[in-house]
Amino acid sequence: MKIFKKTLTASVAAISMSVAAFGMSTSVGAETLKLSHQWSTSDIRHKVAEIIADEVKAANVDLEIQIFPSGSLFKAKEQWTPMTRGQLDMIVYPLAYAGGRVPATNLTLMPALVKNHDHANRINESPFMAKIEELLNEDGVVTVAKGWLAGGFASTKGCIRKPEDVKGLQIRAAGKSFEQMLEGAGASIAAMPSSEIYPAMQTGVLDATNTSSASFVSYRIYEQVKCYTPAAGNALWFMYQPVLMSKKSYDNLNDAQKEALAAAAKKAEEYYTTEGRKQDSDSIAVFKENGVEIAELTDEDFAAWQALAKETSYKKFVEETPNGQELLDMALAVE
Repeated sequence: MKIFKKTLTASVAAISMSVAAFGMSTSVGAETLKLSHQWSTSDIRHKVAEIIADEVKAANVDLEIQIFPSGSLFKAKEQWTPMTRGQLDMIVYPLAYAGGRVPATNLTLMPALVKNHDHANRINESPFMAKIEELLNEDGVVTVAKGWLAGGFASTKGCIRKPEDVKGLQIRAAGKSFEQMLEGAGASIAAMPSSEIYPAMQTGVLDATNTSSASFVSYRIYEQVKCYTPAAGNALWFMYQPVLMSKKSYDNLNDAQKEALAAAAKKAEEYYTTEGRKQDSDSIAVFKENGVEIAELTDEDFAAWQALAKETSYKKFVEETPNGQELLDMALAVE
C-alpha cells in the first residue's frame, strides 16, 4: 500500500457516511464530516478540533466539520472501528487506545521514550513516525494533525525523582507500560481513572499518581500531595493524541478540500504544541502557589528510569509486537 506522506495533503481522510447511520446529506452543497472526541469543550483537544473546523469552513471549499465532544457520538474507545470502516469521519484520539488493533501504537505511550516537547516534535518528523503512519494507513486511517501532551508524578509521601523513590508506594499509573515499569521499581499498582485519584489520596488508598499535566490541575490533586514532579526539561510521561481520519473520507475529498484541510491542520498543530507546553508550565505554577514542592528530573534521573523501562515495559513490548525491536530502535534513535 502506498504510504501517505507527512504533509496533510497526504495524511488526511474524509468519509462517505451513510444517511441511515448519521444523517449526512448527499445533496449538492457543503460536505459535512463528523468529528468525535471524549473531552469537554474547554479541553485543549476540543480547541484543536475547533481550529480545524473553523479554518476549513473559512476556506469556502464546500466542506464543514461538525464536532461531537464529550463522547456524545461514540464512547472514547469505541471510535476506532467505525472510523476504519468509514462510518465516522474524524476523531481526536490517544493513539495508544488502538494498541489492540495496531500493536505498534503502544509505543506512543511508553515511559521515558519522549524527553520533552522539542524531542516530541523531532519524533513527529522522524522515520519512526513515518512507519507508524504507514501502519495506520494499512488499517484505513490517516493523520490530520499531530500532537503530544505531557505529564508527571505526584505523591503524598515525598518527591519522586528516581525509580527507588516509588518502592513500596501504592501508585496509580497511566497505561500498562507505566504499570510494568513501576512494578519493576517495587511499587504496587492501583488501577483507576484519573477522576478517582483525589478521593483515593484523600482516604489513603493511594500514595502517588502518574497522569497528565492538565489532569493534575483540573482534578485539584495539588490539595493532596507533598511533592510534584512535572514535565519540564525531562518528562517520563508523554502521550501522542493526534487528530485522525478515515482513509475513505480523504479519498472522497477534492483537491481544494484537501488543501484547505492541510492548511487548517498546520494551524492546529502549532496551537497544540504551544498550548501543550503551557499546560505543563501552568501546572507547575498552580502547585507552587499551593505550597507543593517541585522536583524536576535531571538527565541522570531520566536515564535511570529509561534503563528500568528497557528491562520492563520495552522488553514486554518487543515480546508482544511484530517487528517490535525494529520499531523500538527507530523511536530510540531520535535524539
